[in-house]
Amino acid sequence: MHDDRSLVEARLKRVLDERIRPAIYPEAVPLDVAVWTAPGEPVPVAEGLAAEVSPVAVGEKWGAPWGTSWFRVTGSVPAAWAGRAVEAVLDLGFDENMPGFQCEGLVYRPDGTPVKGLNPRNQWVRVADRAEGGEQVRLHVEAASNPVVLDYHPFLPTQLGDKETAGDEPQYRLARMDLALFDETVWQLVMDLEVLGELMAELPVEGSRRWEVLRAVGRALDAVDLQDVNGTAAAARAELEGVLAEPAHPAAHRISAVGHAHIDSAWLWPLRETVRKVARTTSNMTALLADEPDFVFTMSQAQQWAWVKEHRPEVWAKVVEAVAEGRFVPAGGMWVESDTNMPGSEAMARQFVHGKRFFLDEFGVENDEAWLPDTFGFAAGLPQIIKAAGSKWLLTQKISWSTTNKFPHHTFRWEGIDGTRIFTHFPPVDTYNCSMKGSEIAHAERNFKDKGVARHSLAPTGWGDGGGGTTREMVAKAARLRDLNGSARVAWEKPADFFAKAEAEYPDAPVWVGELYLELHRATLTSQAGTKQGNRRSEHLLREAELWAATAAVRAGHPYPYEQLDRIWKTVLLHQFHDILPGSSIAWVHREARATYAAVAAELTEIIDGAQRALAGEGTRALVFNGAPHTRDGVAAGGASSPAVDGGAGVGSRAEGGFVLDNGLLRVEIDGRGLVVSAYDIASRREAVAPGRAANLLQLHPDFPNQWDAWDVDAFYRNTGADLTDVDELAALPDGSGVRIVRSFGASKVTQTLTLAAGSGRLDIRTEVDWHETEKFLKLAFPLDVHAERYASETQFGHVYRPTHTNTSWEWAKFEACNHRFVHLEEPGWGVALVNDSTYGHDVTRTVREDDGGTTTTVRASLLRAPRFPDPETDQGVHRFHHALVPGATVGDAVREGYRVNLPERRVEGGQDVAPLFAVDNDAVVVTAVKLADDGSGDVVVRFHEARGGRATATLTAGFPVDGATATDLLERPLADAPAPDRTGDAVTLSLRPFELRTLRFTRG
Repeated sequence: MHDDRSLVEARLKRVLDERIRPAIYPEAVPLDVAVWTAPGEPVPVAEGLAAEVSPVAVGEKWGAPWGTSWFRVTGSVPAAWAGRAVEAVLDLGFDENMPGFQCEGLVYRPDGTPVKGLNPRNQWVRVADRAEGGEQVRLHVEAASNPVVLDYHPFLPTQLGDKETAGDEPQYRLARMDLALFDETVWQLVMDLEVLGELMAELPVEGSRRWEVLRAVGRALDAVDLQDVNGTAAAARAELEGVLAEPAHPAAHRISAVGHAHIDSAWLWPLRETVRKVARTTSNMTALLADEPDFVFTMSQAQQWAWVKEHRPEVWAKVVEAVAEGRFVPAGGMWVESDTNMPGSEAMARQFVHGKRFFLDEFGVENDEAWLPDTFGFAAGLPQIIKAAGSKWLLTQKISWSTTNKFPHHTFRWEGIDGTRIFTHFPPVDTYNCSMKGSEIAHAERNFKDKGVARHSLAPTGWGDGGGGTTREMVAKAARLRDLNGSARVAWEKPADFFAKAEAEYPDAPVWVGELYLELHRATLTSQAGTKQGNRRSEHLLREAELWAATAAVRAGHPYPYEQLDRIWKTVLLHQFHDILPGSSIAWVHREARATYAAVAAELTEIIDGAQRALAGEGTRALVFNGAPHTRDGVAAGGASSPAVDGGAGVGSRAEGGFVLDNGLLRVEIDGRGLVVSAYDIASRREAVAPGRAANLLQLHPDFPNQWDAWDVDAFYRNTGADLTDVDELAALPDGSGVRIVRSFGASKVTQTLTLAAGSGRLDIRTEVDWHETEKFLKLAFPLDVHAERYASETQFGHVYRPTHTNTSWEWAKFEACNHRFVHLEEPGWGVALVNDSTYGHDVTRTVREDDGGTTTTVRASLLRAPRFPDPETDQGVHRFHHALVPGATVGDAVREGYRVNLPERRVEGGQDVAPLFAVDNDAVVVTAVKLADDGSGDVVVRFHEARGGRATATLTAGFPVDGATATDLLERPLADAPAPDRTGDAVTLSLRPFELRTLRFTRG
């Protein structure tokens, strides 16, 4: 039999496009339109509604980049339309791309009641289900003229990404402002034909079902009178009833459709615009929920819910009502859908603390799932954090973007560094913007890796990234796919219902151990250095602010700034969103982020200073406050007079040119190029730098990835590059503490100081780069004489090991990876650490030397990039980095020195020493937070973990009278199944597993 599917498909496409879809609105009359353009930033709704408008006509241009125009549309329903459904069709000048990447609107009634959002896939507003005729129509549209920054063409540099550079040229032209009849029968016919046409394309050519569908579609098209579509649509639908009624196979794959709109909290739009995107989308979804009784919608990111509550109370009221009905579902239990690679231990914990607490406080909802569909890979410490927050499931889709290896499971248990396992699902539909296309549903079933042992998967359904959400067309398609022969079965479900079913049917799901590394978007570990430095600095300032404020509250009755710290934490957590901290947003976002981080630093420094002054009391003694978790120069995590350290680093001349630094522990030779050619561990009589190589070597590479400029670095960047060895200046520092090196390259300049402090086993390297390169990648290299098949990178509450070799494609693909404060390489008995104060990206490679057969393992810290999209001026200007090389370091040394570099001592004049609020007798147990309990009770909370990867026993002693100690989760709630801590007086004795995380709550006596 001749397969004429292609002919039917071609016919179907043309008839749908040219005749049937246009017949959805068979009659229309123009609306009268007037407009007021806000002079600056968006205005309150009441002001926009009350503004004086001027006439504007369809076809006229409107909307400067990032502007706001308030359109008023008025008209009356023709008397002849009585008894018919009527809609306003409002096209602001949309193109055919996805919603959220261009102009958008939110429709209001004259009293300020929100109706729904407008976008390219949602241009209608229902006026009447059955018009009486003569009704007066008056609607207001708050229209955002957000420019098209990304139109899925080549990633060309653009100045549109910041209102300061975008200009004022109108971006859009009004396309349609009509009242129109809505023909429900024709619309339903379109849905029938789209579903069957898409199904037909996916069915096997030899199967009878394909032919049944093909012939039915052909008969339906025959039944349509192209000159009278509206009069013949019902007859055409009748031809399709049979094939639409055939049930799915009992063993068909089952898809839980979850209404969804992944909204980036910032990306190609600023934070303030996301507030409005969320309002538009939630208005659309509450309206759709009212129309569609089977539909369920879920939204993550407590920050976005909080924005609606604060900025759009009229929208919030509708959301609260829908949540109470159980169909608008809070998801994820995090403040934002954050990056998970770079946030520090405590910050990652607080994402769940603040997210879960918001949903509990507002709705009494406890999230069991972490919901991170678009995050760029997942750190190996995350499973323990999810569990410690009281959750047990994880959803993501992003790993399907990996370009080298295909992940072997869609449903599995993910095991973290401490052994915690989290039931995890990757939707096989391979998108978080599922639109219920037949191709998507068929792909989900074919792609599902766990067929035969599991049959459930999830499909996040709705337009996302820039918002929009689920449409009535998606709901209609899902209804037809509920039980349709040839398709997977589709049903709307809450995430928790899906996970419960999926876990129950797959109790022996396979296990994946270690990080979920995304083989893409590796450059997000380096792009926008200023944003990353702001994050790192804020995390450590928050640690200090809580520590010293809690100590001052307990010791001196100093007021604890609960509300201030809560607000600052939420600000920092917001900026860990997966397009802000990774450096992949427009210039406007990062410009504001830098200003925000500066304000956060000033505010936290004020809290710290106030608490330390209250603790130090009156006097002129020079006190040193140590906020790090380990004793430093005799000072524990408190404040005391610092004893003098004998000896110092001498700076001498090197016979071959250059300088020698020597403090009795470490001898460092710096050659005439300003490169470190020797870093000799005197006690171990061991050289750290590989023979014939030089460390502290700046290397510059071309950096032009195949796509996604700010996101990606491709492996071929390493094919070419230059060692920056020319030196403009090499001199001893005036105080004799070290050496200063100045280099120039391209249009940029680097100034470095290399210092070796008295009594220290680390070489401190401070690098200032005045960066003015384009499409370049700057690395700082340390070739080490260490034979190691793996190395450790700090991650949340521990460290993760990665191979130094490339035996398999999985190992090769990790050519750029993430660390927090350190990386550490070790042979049995001797190792080297590289610690940092603000960089995350790095690479590690190994080579075998021909002369002696030894292994050189090179660690390179990634300093700066210069992508031109989406921010054409990325990182231009001055940046400062602090790294330290620690020869002879154990992993415990790496942990300690990492904290010390990030938490410098503070000096305060006062009259009394300050004992630590908590003391720990085992350095393997690291305290990450000391604070007062969030509930205002005055209880003291301490969080800690085993940091070296082994078993540890420790005694935690409180520096205040203790009445009780309770093990809690991250939200400071007692753990029902945890044994009571072994307490003797004010001390608690603990035994911890490798990398185990604990939180204790102490009641003061």
